[in-house]
Amino acid sequence: MEFFLAGIVLFLVSQGLLGPLLANSPESEESTLLQVMWLPVYALTIAWMAITPARTLDVMWRTPIILILSLLCFASFLWSVDSGLSQRRGFALIMTTLFGLLLASRFNWRELITLIAVVFSVLAVMSTVMSLAFPGIAVHHDIHVGAWKGIWWEKNTLGAMMAFGTTAALAASVCQPRHKLIWWGLAAFQAGLVLMSTSKTALLALMLAIAGIAAIHLIRRGFGFSALILVGGGLIAFIAAMVMSIAPVAVIEALGRDPTLTGRTDIWVVLAEQVQARPWTGYGYGAFWDAPYGPAFWVRQRTQWPVPTAHNGWLEIALGIGVPGIILMAVSLLLSIIRACGRLFRGPEVFWALIFLILVVLISISESNLLQRNALTWVLFVATAARLALPRRYDAVSQR
Repeated sequence: MEFFLAGIVLFLVSQGLLGPLLANSPESEESTLLQVMWLPVYALTIAWMAITPARTLDVMWRTPIILILSLLCFASFLWSVDSGLSQRRGFALIMTTLFGLLLASRFNWRELITLIAVVFSVLAVMSTVMSLAFPGIAVHHDIHVGAWKGIWWEKNTLGAMMAFGTTAALAASVCQPRHKLIWWGLAAFQAGLVLMSTSKTALLALMLAIAGIAAIHLIRRGFGFSALILVGGGLIAFIAAMVMSIAPVAVIEALGRDPTLTGRTDIWVVLAEQVQARPWTGYGYGAFWDAPYGPAFWVRQRTQWPVPTAHNGWLEIALGIGVPGIILMAVSLLLSIIRACGRLFRGPEVFWALIFLILVVLISISESNLLQRNALTWVLFVATAARLALPRRYDAVSQR
């Protein structure tokens, strides 16, 4: 029952299907049904956590940075350009965070990875059915003609979700080797959806995920392989960083991309000026883009189009809660990655945790995927970071 309920909530926070049917964008609050829908989810989260309060407090105590980040977002209503909006969205973020902590406290690694893989597989099937049966809704026809968006608002979300799903399925094949052929098939299926989305960022994430999982397998085969993979990977990363620093535009053009990343860099230049105006506080969590004649008005005037988000996770944090939020988020990510690297040689969790965290960082460059309320990526980040913070003795058995 807990597995089923957790799966239902993960489906809801994916914002797939119901979101596009009831609202024009992820940030839209025009649907009363969508707002009311979260109330029973929040009630379930609180009641569920109350079943084992000691275990819940133990997990919370081990993730102070994540809790501080969530509380800071809620407290930003005190200086927000729209205090009521920041208060509501900040509360939603706290509840989203608590659900992630709940997953970490109630499921061990094998159960958690399996749960995540099952949810993404269901989302993949639903996206395929929607794209084939209802192309007028699930396929782009205005811009990016022919690109699949599945049960989400746009193609990049489908691509990112399916890159995560491929990672989860491959990790599940390690957790359940007796069913590895099934999980490999589901991974290939979701990788195909990444291609159908035509999202270049998601394709890069997919390639990185497959290469990363293969590298972990090789590392576990012996020290010689470990040294070869680590040194070779470090050398490739160093060369890539040097080339990007010397001629970034040439590299991007060689990859067939717009040097402005489809106008993103133009947005970032304008937003950097807005961040400099209020570097330590930001404009309030979730409030920057919704004040019609607030700071976002001037961003849209400068760029000459209705910019909906920063298209960058780090800039979005800075706009909401300032530079302190960026620092806390970076520290939380870095600590989690270090803890995941400490599990390279044992346990199945590294196949999900390390690759997922790296993909979150990669996707955050071009998408606003960090600190998002009622969002699947944030729930999975909190759950993954919290389980990594728990001692190894918690990994062997379920906490239920």
